[in-house]
Amino acid sequence: METRSNIKKNILIYAHYYYPDVASTGQILTDLAEGISNDFNVTIICTVPSYTGSIDKKYKTKKFYLEKINGVHVVRVRVPEFDKTKSFSRVRNILSYFFAAISATRKVGHQDYVFTISQPPVLGGLLGVIGSSIKRCKLIYNIQDFNPEQVEAVSFTKNKLILRAMMALDKYSCKKADKVIVVGRDMVETLKKRFGNKVPSYTYINNWINEKEIVPLSKDDAKVRQFKDRYGLTGKYVFMYSGNIGLYYDLPKLQEIMAKFADEKDVAFAFVGQGTVLGEMKEYCKINNLGNMVFIPYQDKEELVYSLNAGDVHFVVNAKGIKGVSVPSKIYGVMAAGKPVLGILEKGSEARMILEDAGCGIVSEPGDYKAFEENIRYFIDHRLDDSIIEMGTKGRKYLEANLTKELSIRKYSEIIKSL
Repeated sequence: METRSNIKKNILIYAHYYYPDVASTGQILTDLAEGISNDFNVTIICTVPSYTGSIDKKYKTKKFYLEKINGVHVVRVRVPEFDKTKSFSRVRNILSYFFAAISATRKVGHQDYVFTISQPPVLGGLLGVIGSSIKRCKLIYNIQDFNPEQVEAVSFTKNKLILRAMMALDKYSCKKADKVIVVGRDMVETLKKRFGNKVPSYTYINNWINEKEIVPLSKDDAKVRQFKDRYGLTGKYVFMYSGNIGLYYDLPKLQEIMAKFADEKDVAFAFVGQGTVLGEMKEYCKINNLGNMVFIPYQDKEELVYSLNAGDVHFVVNAKGIKGVSVPSKIYGVMAAGKPVLGILEKGSEARMILEDAGCGIVSEPGDYKAFEENIRYFIDHRLDDSIIEMGTKGRKYLEANLTKELSIRKYSEIIKSL
């Protein structure tokens, strides 16, 4: 017979994207939900699979879809298809999720906790506040990206009224939370800067990759070779960027530096993913007749281990001003695959501190394009050196010792139980 103390409590998680969507936050929340399902009864409210903008016809007939995936109850809400390159289309999609998720909240049963993340920007936090009010329960607010700080850093908008409104709303969500969880040590400083002496209760827990699924593979692995053959990378020394090809990474400008290596016939630059600047980057290649740059679609979770291992060096990038605002989760995947990192990261940022602590790559400051060019040249000239391979080995060892999925999920579970 179960006693009151060992009855599993209920937790509702708002996940804008969830498995099988390939968004990094969706993958994190899938791992988290499944990882804590032994301790809690977990319900997810998310969109129908739609990260690429398109939606399968089987998800176009009803407002809500109920599924159970690996012990997790999933409530999917229907949203309109959207074009990632058009702001109005994206905003309409996000608002549809926001209001549909509130409606779905009323349809799930009693909850002891509501867990939300900072996606969509600002609205993710507000969704948690509204949901915890409806369910009269504890609120955990997981900040993956600070906004409006992120929006302001990349000059997405300079409208002071909009920025002030965003800040006021997100600070309100932080204040209403019983616990704020950030994913970088530098992000703790941003939270303190927002609130001064009245900072909300917070903790720091790093993100992760499933290091048991993403492992180092031999260059002779059949599926790694198939991947390289498929995208014309065989026989090339491959610099790879894997993730969101979006606004926050300065990729079009970095692409201009990579173009200087067009005469290196045995070198390729591979971009795996989608995002708002993908079209611009493809057009740049077309105009400049750059045959050494390859654009590859998002890979299914099951294929990620092969795509990551197809790269010899991986870019881990943030634009200037993102320190303390966001942490590029791609660094965990690169380290898990045992590959060296070519970082473009601000000093004191979480990803750079990890890189430096692990000794798993070389790094330059965002905007220092000369140093970035020199670092590419260094890897090309020293590609056969044992020291380059050793960088990747060090990254994998550091990850296994300090940044495992199990360790982070256990921290989440303990924090939630403590509330």
